[in-house]
Formats: sequence, structure tokens, C-alpha cells
Amino acid sequence: MEVNRPEPGLDGDPPTMASDQPSQATAVLTTDTSREVAEPIVVANTLWTSADPIAYGGGLPATITHLRDLEHLEKGDNGRWGALDIIPTKADHVLDLIRLNSLWPLLSGLACCAMEMMSAATSKNDMDRFNMFPFRASPRQADVLIVAGTLTTKMAGPLVRLWEQMPEPKWCVAMGDCTCSGGRYKRSYATVEGIDRVMPVDVYVPGCPPRPEGLIYGMMKLQQLIRERRGHWAERAVGPTVPLGV
Repeated sequence: MEVNRPEPGLDGDPPTMASDQPSQATAVLTTDTSREVAEPIVVANTLWTSADPIAYGGGLPATITHLRDLEHLEKGDNGRWGALDIIPTKADHVLDLIRLNSLWPLLSGLACCAMEMMSAATSKNDMDRFNMFPFRASPRQADVLIVAGTLTTKMAGPLVRLWEQMPEPKWCVAMGDCTCSGGRYKRSYATVEGIDRVMPVDVYVPGCPPRPEGLIYGMMKLQQLIRERRGHWAERAVGPTVPLGV
């Protein structure tokens, strides 16, 4: 490509131009006829096959070896193919899968553990990638109550009121030693020695305070609890697990 540029002025200074004149000169393109057109890339119209014949439980010849054969399969007017017309499961199991992959915690912090709870939602820890979405400011839009910090007797009433305003199904996570059992203030007259005295608790996350990773792990255990509460898919664990015998 050759570009025609304005000639420099005296002593090599750039030439002066009007304020409404474009700063770049119009480029002049020249076609190089000596270059040949590259050969097109042709992709074979065949299905993907594994390099290892016994991979993915295979070893048997494919029943369909050409993409065009897929067009001859029997299709309905609902956009699904044959075996996918019916899914043998229950609506409750599907709803539980949706719930465990869409947890909406309530933005509620009581003491210093709330700092670690908020840190779990930052870009460094990013609890969003584990299907735990940003905190909701209204109990009517949340299904998980994370009680983070010391629960005093004066705050117990408003906390129970928040819990009662959350729609069913809902779950409660106790975060921190003070929330689980009273912690450093266990013998205090002004502290509730464990929030399970005033509301049901599904998951306990101990620590003073627990790290954001600990809260994320506790939320993943809550996801597993939601999935297993009807006795379905118990063999599939959510999150990191400890091998048997360790």
C-alpha cells in the first residue's frame, strides 16, 4: 500500500494547514497482481470421531457417519428429536436443580464476619461463578439468609422478622463462631448463644471470622443439601470432597 503524504515545510517542519482540513492525507491503494489467491480451507462434512476408539465408552461403529443423515431423522414440530421428547424425571427435582444453581443471599450483616461475607462477593473470590448471585436488599427477593456476626438479644427480633418475610423455600447459613454458638461472647447477657435458638439453621460455617473461601464452601454444601433433600442424585457431590478412608 502506498500513501501520498504532504511535503514537509521549511527546515523539516510539518506544513501548515487549515483547521477544517483533515490531518491525514487520503491513502491511495495499489493492487499487487503478483500475489496469488490462497487456497480455500475445505472442512469435511463428517461427524467428529475420537482418536482413541475406546474413549467415551465407545468401541462400536457410529450409526450416523454423515451430517446429512441427521436431516432424515424423525422430528416433531416442537424442535426436539425422538428420544428427547420425554424426559423421565419429576418437576420437583428439576426445580431443586434450578434453586441450587440460583441462590440469592440476603444482604444482612451483624458484625465483623460481614466483612468476610462481602469479600466473598468481590472479584478476587467471585462467589458468582458458583451460582451464588449478588446479595439482595429485600428479604422478599432472597432465599438464603447468611447471618454473619454476633446476634445480640436486641437484634434477634428484627432478624427473625427478616426470616419470616423471606418466601419459601428458604435456607439459613450461620457464619462465624459467634453466630454458631456465641463465640467470644458466649457468657454475655446481651448475646444469643447460637442463632439456632431463634431460627432453623441449615449450614454452619465456623471461624473467627471464616475466610471467604470458607463461606463459599459452606454455600456449596448448601447446594448439595438442596439437591439431596428429596433423595435424588445423592451420588453426585457438589464442590470439593474428601476421599473415603482419609
